[in-house]
Amino acid sequence: MNERQRARRPGGRSARVGAQVHQAVTDLISERGYGKFTVGDVAARAGVADSSIYRRWGSLETLLTDVALTRLDAQSPMPDTGSLTGDLRTYAAQVAREITGPDGPAVLHLAVALSNSGRPGRQAGADLRAERTRQLQSMLDRARDRGEPAPDALDVLDHVLAPMYIRVLFGVVPLTPDYIDGLVDRLLGDTEPGPCDPRRRSASGAEQAPP
Repeated sequence: MNERQRARRPGGRSARVGAQVHQAVTDLISERGYGKFTVGDVAARAGVADSSIYRRWGSLETLLTDVALTRLDAQSPMPDTGSLTGDLRTYAAQVAREITGPDGPAVLHLAVALSNSGRPGRQAGADLRAERTRQLQSMLDRARDRGEPAPDALDVLDHVLAPMYIRVLFGVVPLTPDYIDGLVDRLLGDTEPGPCDPRRRSASGAEQAPP
């Protein structure tokens, strides 16, 4: 096994160094804030050489972007409870745990700062939104296949995820189960078709025409 293969091995030295560096960044963000530390500070906190960080990430901005994307884009299993309400409630609870964990607020603040810091930061934000949208779309498509009315993915971002992000950024925590379920219920309450809505289907499964 050559050096490059060892570096790529899951759980190998490369993975351990990456985790140490990511944790150092989130700790420094919490303690000092964005823009108030250097690659040298990160390296010292992580116990690695500056050259290791430059070799792997190239710049502090690229490292910060990687931390924000990795921490906010945690790959939780997509729920499949059999109903859209159950799926969205479970998914929202997973996201709430991610962003209210020990590093959650610091990483959210980092993501906001990066979005105003130039092209790499804006791209990081676009990548995060794209991945969240992809995750949600698979859930919403599955609901439609079951015959359930479903909102657009952007509606879920606007009415479920965004309010949670805002509360964490402003320190309005905890995100209680009742609060999270309420966000989902209000969204789906606006999604349910009325009696004249062409999305309403008859018991036989055929779409009813509007009167």
